[in-house]
Amino acid sequence: MGSCLSTGGMRAIPGAPVSPVLVARKEKHSEIELKSENSVLEPQSEATVHRIPGRMFLNGSTEVASLHTQQGKKGMNQDAMIVWENFGSRTDTFFCGVFDGHGPNGHLVAKRVRDSLPLKLTAHWEANSSNDGISKELSCKTERVNYEDSALGTVLEESSSPIDRKGTGNHPEISQKLKESFLKAFKIMDGELRMQPSIDCFCSGTTAVALVKQGRDLVIGNVGDSRAVLGTRDKDNSLLAVQLTIDLKPDVPAEAERILKCKGRVFAHRDEPEVARVWLPNNDSPGLAMARSFGDFCLKDFGLISVPELSYRFLTEKDEFIVLATDGIWDVLSNKEVVDIVASAPVRSAARSLVESATKAWRCKFPYSNIDDCAVVILFLDSNSNVMASETNI
Repeated sequence: MGSCLSTGGMRAIPGAPVSPVLVARKEKHSEIELKSENSVLEPQSEATVHRIPGRMFLNGSTEVASLHTQQGKKGMNQDAMIVWENFGSRTDTFFCGVFDGHGPNGHLVAKRVRDSLPLKLTAHWEANSSNDGISKELSCKTERVNYEDSALGTVLEESSSPIDRKGTGNHPEISQKLKESFLKAFKIMDGELRMQPSIDCFCSGTTAVALVKQGRDLVIGNVGDSRAVLGTRDKDNSLLAVQLTIDLKPDVPAEAERILKCKGRVFAHRDEPEVARVWLPNNDSPGLAMARSFGDFCLKDFGLISVPELSYRFLTEKDEFIVLATDGIWDVLSNKEVVDIVASAPVRSAARSLVESATKAWRCKFPYSNIDDCAVVILFLDSNSNVMASETNI
């Protein structure tokens, strides 16, 4: 609940002075932006991106997906979402994502990542694949991507949690190549934000949980505390909720260790003792409630990173749908509650039903708190779903 506490442009902590170090870092960051202004390639115009066939970012549904966002009571809706069918010009491939912005320009950062991140993925595919498509390239022996940032290679080799290994024995080469494309795309995306003069990302940023489903292969990249959950059936045909991502909060042991090694601090403010936050070494700001994000460059030297946590799954006939949602959903509903709500709702209105349920839960559980923004994307894995097609509500 709540992404930032800060000085300056964001809500200030009572009595906290504006750090001269923070001001100096801000000025240095601005100098970098000015020097790079003429060298940065602007992404495709918003109008051009929004005309791409199969790409949805507004409330609505298709035969296989439902998405819905709703502004909370904290001001402007800083959440963004996307479903892109026939992704990469492949009929069996989907890109889905949700993005939870924070800080003064969080809404702009979230929308920029929504629009640009999938293009970074397809650009990487095109640069590394033949005309026959990415699947042919994945099956060939290709040279490993040479990362300038050695941390990317380290993360790839260390991504060995049980959630990450699920099903990798089926198509390990596909898993590896899709992971590499995610790592590269996330790195380029954050670099573009750093050099972007039109959006001040020094104290603003966004989470991202994004997936690519190609046939039965599923790869998810995650920074921040948005979440992906799978609705699947067990051997008794009971509906189960399987969390596919980790909420990358500052008090996760591995995340806290990295932050502390980089001289950042992790603690909860007295006004929100249940929310661990990342702070600068010598000043109680900006108080970011996540350990990884796009943007937030004031903290990037102190343990905050944009390298995604990656997971792979080979989907089976037992797997029914995937829910991507921002923390406005997960703060008030459990994973099981979410999959039960989705399973009981009509496909084309499933995302809206979930947001409405979360809104009711907010009012019940936190009657004196402002309801958070919510964004939900649901991808249904059964292509034979009997649903009315392509109805979009703007």
